[in-house]
Amino acid sequence: MNLPYELQVGWRYLRAGKGGRRNAFISFISGVSMVGIALGVAALIVVLSVMNGFQREVRDAMLSAIAHLELTRWDGQGVEDWQPLAQQAQGLPQVAGVAPFVSSQALLARGEDMRGVMVRGVLPEHEPKVTPMAGKLAPAVLNELQPGQWKMLIGQELARQLGVQVGDAITVMAPGGSVTPAGVTPRLRSFKVAGVFQAGHYEYDAGLVMMHLDDAAKLFRTGGASGLQLRLHDLHAARAVADQLQPTLGADWRVRDWTRANPTWFAAVQVEKRMMGIILTLIVAVAAFNLVSTLVMVVTDKQSDIAILRTLGASPRSIQAIFIVQGAFAGVVGTLSGVALGLLIAFNVDVIVPAIEGLLGAKFLPANIYLISQMPSDPQRGDILPIAFISLGLALLATLYPSWRAARVQPAQALRYE
Repeated sequence: MNLPYELQVGWRYLRAGKGGRRNAFISFISGVSMVGIALGVAALIVVLSVMNGFQREVRDAMLSAIAHLELTRWDGQGVEDWQPLAQQAQGLPQVAGVAPFVSSQALLARGEDMRGVMVRGVLPEHEPKVTPMAGKLAPAVLNELQPGQWKMLIGQELARQLGVQVGDAITVMAPGGSVTPAGVTPRLRSFKVAGVFQAGHYEYDAGLVMMHLDDAAKLFRTGGASGLQLRLHDLHAARAVADQLQPTLGADWRVRDWTRANPTWFAAVQVEKRMMGIILTLIVAVAAFNLVSTLVMVVTDKQSDIAILRTLGASPRSIQAIFIVQGAFAGVVGTLSGVALGLLIAFNVDVIVPAIEGLLGAKFLPANIYLISQMPSDPQRGDILPIAFISLGLALLATLYPSWRAARVQPAQALRYE
């Protein structure tokens, strides 16, 4: 073989399981170190992939029910003539669709049950352009929302909580009230349930209702649409488009992109992902630094071999390279094994988790807590490559002290009692 002898000797030391009980024990400890690195890397990949998938699923479910951008007035006044503004927004190349809307909070009453909801007034012919959830509804269901018919669509979970079906009547209580000689009385209106939708996001399935824009404007006395909703070709360009629109609309208008709809939640997920990455990286570091004890034992056991190599002309740098190669091999094997195992689990989480849930009889993701009901996974190259490089770097770092100690072995002292 034409390989440098440092590589050959280092690889031989790594897999040396014969030659006595001591060599077998050192080989076993070396294997344990590699397994520890592999498990740490795999755990890190799986956890970050699941967190990526969780964030993606919740984001996509949320964006199926809301638009990428909302244009509203700061004073809360309605906009009767919204068409010119819609044409201006539609002229931007990034905008895929525009639709007016009315938005307000209200109470739904069904017998003794009451629920606080967000009411959205929409135009059936425009809403599918900005919310995929509306686009998935059958046209006949969406067209049930006609002005003056006082019909509404409600979320699947909300319908279950109130115990209503299509055709049932629900009382809507608007905020504020009407002043009468008898005092202030709430504004009530009876609506008929025209259909049920499912956004896939618990917050909207349990707290959103849709009605015709004209009915909502009359009920909440907005005097027209509350503003415009915009759908973009690229959801990640929302903030840039918002910054582009704001100067053209003036100070009276507020432009809010989807990242500001739930800023606390997105910030919390990023912090959790960062902290979990740090914690699991420490686990990888502990496994990598197990190589220190392994290599120290090898150096102690192989002192006579080191001395013989030195007498044959090997330099201290070559001796140091032998043990760096041994630790590097362990790090590479452990890291590659961990990446393979982590990707195997990450790409099959949708099969593995239901099997474990069925075995234990438990539900890991209650929808009313975690917003989604299935364990998602989204392995990303931007996470996997840094994990692999960090693991390899920690393994190489762990070889520095043992290899330095091996290079300082004095041949005469090592061979004195041989």
